[in-house]
Amino acid sequence: MRDRIATAAMQPLFVVLWSSAFIAGIIGVGAAPPLMVLFARFAIAGLLLALYARAVGARWPQGAELRHVVVAGLLMQIVQFGAFYTAMSHHVSGAVIALVQGLNPVVIALFAGFIGETVTVRQWFGFGIGGVGVGLAVLDQSAMSMVGLLLCVVGLLGLSIGTIYQKRFVPQVDPRAATAVHVMASAPIAGVSAWAGGQLHIWDMGRFAQSLVWMVFMNSMVAFLLLNHMLRRWDATRVGRLFFATPVVTAILAWLLVDQPLRPLTIAGLAVGVIGMVLASRRSVAAVRQPRAVAVGVR
Repeated sequence: MRDRIATAAMQPLFVVLWSSAFIAGIIGVGAAPPLMVLFARFAIAGLLLALYARAVGARWPQGAELRHVVVAGLLMQIVQFGAFYTAMSHHVSGAVIALVQGLNPVVIALFAGFIGETVTVRQWFGFGIGGVGVGLAVLDQSAMSMVGLLLCVVGLLGLSIGTIYQKRFVPQVDPRAATAVHVMASAPIAGVSAWAGGQLHIWDMGRFAQSLVWMVFMNSMVAFLLLNHMLRRWDATRVGRLFFATPVVTAILAWLLVDQPLRPLTIAGLAVGVIGMVLASRRSVAAVRQPRAVAVGVR
């Protein structure tokens, strides 16, 4: 009975924690420049994830495998979160960023041949609907600049290309060690970039510390541990469906916690986008099923 209750609670808890990363990011970039937030997060989370990976005996990549993991990590961490956090500083809402991030499968589908996967007509239809949803949500963001929109695209490309790269060159790498490498490799680059851009300063230490503690311990550690636990118990498709709820939960959290408005067009865009994501996840019975390595960027 307790195991069933724990299983039932695990899924909504993960969705809330994963979605909360966008809210913590908004609070963080309101207290310090985006690259400063990234540097502090990567430096602390990288150390803790490395200690965790070592404690559980995760296999560390070496040689050429390590180089490939570093490249994938820089794309998935520095490019993705650097762009998304900077977009937040340009008044892009957390809900829109979560919805754009959810289009990751669309970009991956464009390069499906490189990683030995096929895309069905139903999935392409779902991708198209998801894109319409993003467009509706973006149209409702009157305060968002073109720079903010371009940054969202850059962040999405960083995540998607990084995922494709890792699936193509190191599909069997241990995700616990890989995530630690991703973050540790990204920390010094974030630090140098923050120094070069004059972003090594904090104007609200209290809010900065609060957001950093949440991002490191709840997003980078607890959410990651939950994700790996679920992936060990269930198939990747079942776990992947949880991400469909992320844009909606993010929008609600942003409305409740950071006073970002929920206007009708945004709600419509979120609804259409989630429908598209659900359709895109459904594969026909005739589709060829191949084993996949799950590559997850730390939140």
